[in-house]
Amino acid sequence: MKEHILEGQTLEWLLASAAEAMLIVNRDGRIVLANPPVEQLFGYTSAELIGQPVEILMPEGIRAAHGGMRDSFFADPRTRPMGIGRELYARRRDGDEFPVEVSLSPLRTDGGLRLVMATIHDITRRKRAEEALLESEARMRAIVDTAVDAIITIDEAGTIDQVNPRAEELFGYTAAEMTGRNVSMLMPQPYRDQHDSYLARYRETDEKRIIGLGREVTGQRKDGSTFPMDLAVAQMQIGQRRMFTGVVRDITERRRAEEQRQRLLHEVSAANEELTNFAYVVSHDLKAPLRGIGSLANWLSTDYADKVDDEGREHMRLLIGRVHRMSALIDGILQYSRVGRVKEATVKIDLNVMVPEVIDLLAPSPHIKVSIARSLPTLVGERTRIQQVFQNLISNAIKYIDKPAGDIRVDCVREDDRWKFSVADNGVGIESRHFERIFQLFQTLVPRDRVESTGVGLTLVRKIVEMYGGRVWVESTVGVGSTFYFTFPVTPGMHSGQETPA
Repeated sequence: MKEHILEGQTLEWLLASAAEAMLIVNRDGRIVLANPPVEQLFGYTSAELIGQPVEILMPEGIRAAHGGMRDSFFADPRTRPMGIGRELYARRRDGDEFPVEVSLSPLRTDGGLRLVMATIHDITRRKRAEEALLESEARMRAIVDTAVDAIITIDEAGTIDQVNPRAEELFGYTAAEMTGRNVSMLMPQPYRDQHDSYLARYRETDEKRIIGLGREVTGQRKDGSTFPMDLAVAQMQIGQRRMFTGVVRDITERRRAEEQRQRLLHEVSAANEELTNFAYVVSHDLKAPLRGIGSLANWLSTDYADKVDDEGREHMRLLIGRVHRMSALIDGILQYSRVGRVKEATVKIDLNVMVPEVIDLLAPSPHIKVSIARSLPTLVGERTRIQQVFQNLISNAIKYIDKPAGDIRVDCVREDDRWKFSVADNGVGIESRHFERIFQLFQTLVPRDRVESTGVGLTLVRKIVEMYGGRVWVESTVGVGSTFYFTFPVTPGMHSGQETPA
């Protein structure tokens, strides 16, 4: 039959040289010719295919219906795709099925034999790409539909192309009511009239005012109410169309929170002002009478020393002591109120200079030795505040030394991004149940007549240390002594000053 069909070798040569899989089938559905790409695609040799029904290249489920389709083609033979509107699958020799596109072309030999040439395209990769695209689109749609922000897509004329459910909820329109209309419908005046001119100017000059930048704008709902919103706009190119996607977030609650914050800041500022005035009143109006009482008590104890007995002199001594204590208490309260409220310049503080100065200022008794274990680091902070920390901790240690030879030791080690300072003494010690109480305002563990204390010092230390992001604590054994620790952040690049131990 092959010799009858092909009186020359022209068609066979063309099929053999074609890059695509091509085969020729007669009206009975028998394969007459198959080129090498067909062999590669289906796994059969040409000899195995010649004379076989073309249905061997089809999945079993569609073989029975193919005869009718072939008859329809020969009844109206013309070039056309096979199976219009259907997904076509072919079957390899090993049973593997794969998607294809088939183009049919009618042929007639010089002998009058009617044939059909089928060109077969394996579209597996394309189908996978399409499925991946559909899956990606489905994922994106799921993200858009469930997004907490409103998402609106418009074209370069400002016409709304798509909106997500959050946009419907936010603006009060349905998607059908928004789609196809100008996006300016979602804006109040005067922005509504200005929007088209902005888009026109952007088309002409590419001058961006929001695209890729974002800003706070005002939106308008279907009921006419307006609300503040964050708008971020991205541009994308879809074929020849330039599209814009806007992500809208209602910031009404954020605005309210900001307004509340401003009110609170104003109230805090007013409270600070009142506190400053109060501090002035305390410093001036309370300390002035105290100074008068102290001066009068000193005058009486001097000028009338010979007119009062021992009991009277003791009363005068107690009176003068309480005046001094009250003055110190007022000073402590003022210092406590200034921490975090009154800012000083932040400077570099070399503790190798400051701590010895503090020790000299406190002038401990000869029987008390205050030593520095090793070279100390340089800190960055408010000089007065750092000085107050060391002054209070060291003076506190001095007050509670109860042994003939007092030993106070200042030390510092680095732990990651923190300095850990310690002030250790061999004083009376503290019971563990009081470890937290001693840091509370006005708290002392012994009567003030035995140890002069305002109960403000450790509270002041804690407030300053915590202001710098550190913490303070104590470890102690009754009768052995106490060690107060506090941490302070390491300043990057600052000289540690700890290369050489003392």
